[in-house]
Amino acid sequence: MKTNKIGQYQQDEVIDGCVQSVLQYQKALYNHFAPKMFGLCLRYAKDYHTAEDILQEGFVKVFKYIKNFRKEGSLEGWLRRIFINTAIEHFRKAVRVYPILDDEETEIDIEDDYYDLLDSEDLIKMVQQLSPGYRTIFNLYAVEGYSHKEIAKLLGISEGTSKSQLARARTLLKKMVEEADSLPGSASASSR
Repeated sequence: MKTNKIGQYQQDEVIDGCVQSVLQYQKALYNHFAPKMFGLCLRYAKDYHTAEDILQEGFVKVFKYIKNFRKEGSLEGWLRRIFINTAIEHFRKAVRVYPILDDEETEIDIEDDYYDLLDSEDLIKMVQQLSPGYRTIFNLYAVEGYSHKEIAKLLGISEGTSKSQLARARTLLKKMVEEADSLPGSASASSR
């Protein structure tokens, strides 16, 4: 059986230490996975501080439920699932303020080439400007690879709502990219 290292420790040693609430192992797990999980949180959050909140809540859950990790699959995959679910919980709380739009089924054919014009930091900033519903569905579909059926089940919405929210998110992102592209001094504008 292949063992992975987390910092200076073996992965199984860290997991067992976290189950026993040993601070040095919790710290090792946090330090090893926090940067990657924070990147995931940033994609779902409206801003940096919300991403920090999701990260903190996610690690609280990790340490609470790590005893349930069976060491059969990928630890990172298990962690990602916790952080995605924590981000979805934030989305559900935000839905009360920013409701997802109706169930109209709209498929807009938008080419994704315009995303290539951006670096990842600019794209994350643009995604963060989307409403919680658009942002969550865009991330679940375009980044995490969930199907509309899976998204509908996760969020308690219809598949049509998932599709229309994704189409609207892409439309808004395309508009943001086009507006950024037309600004004086942008890389594309200056190459014309």
